[in-house]
Amino acid sequence: MQHSEEIVNKKIEELKNECKKRGMRVTPQRIVIYREVAKSCVHPDAEAVYESVKKELPNISFDTVYRTLASLEDMGMIFRVDNQLPKARFDADKTPHHHFLCVNCGEVYDIKLEDKEDLKIPAHAAEFGDIKDMNLQVRGICNKCKTNK
Repeated sequence: MQHSEEIVNKKIEELKNECKKRGMRVTPQRIVIYREVAKSCVHPDAEAVYESVKKELPNISFDTVYRTLASLEDMGMIFRVDNQLPKARFDADKTPHHHFLCVNCGEVYDIKLEDKEDLKIPAHAAEFGDIKDMNLQVRGICNKCKTNK
């Protein structure tokens, strides 16, 4: 499953604007790598991004992909879904949503919020430092794994 081309192009424009704002070059590699994460609904890991990107940029190295994903994360354009997964998985969807993580197969699913549905960050959480964002992660066994048992 993929996001629409219109949504992806809008995200690419956001990336270009963010690069310009930070004085960074808008390189073809950065755009192709970001596009791969932005179009995906499956929260790809670095290896999946690399395998897909090298079809378009055959000379790209895994190191370049990994470093670019890290820089996109530093820019706030993508984020890691969960640090406890065996491999870092990336998401470019910055709309408010949460994730369901299957503890059996490692699949990650978006949990879209209903209108007016919102989880509040506890007021005392700010005592520990500056809050950047919040992401609820629900862990369990996905329907595919339940069916296969």
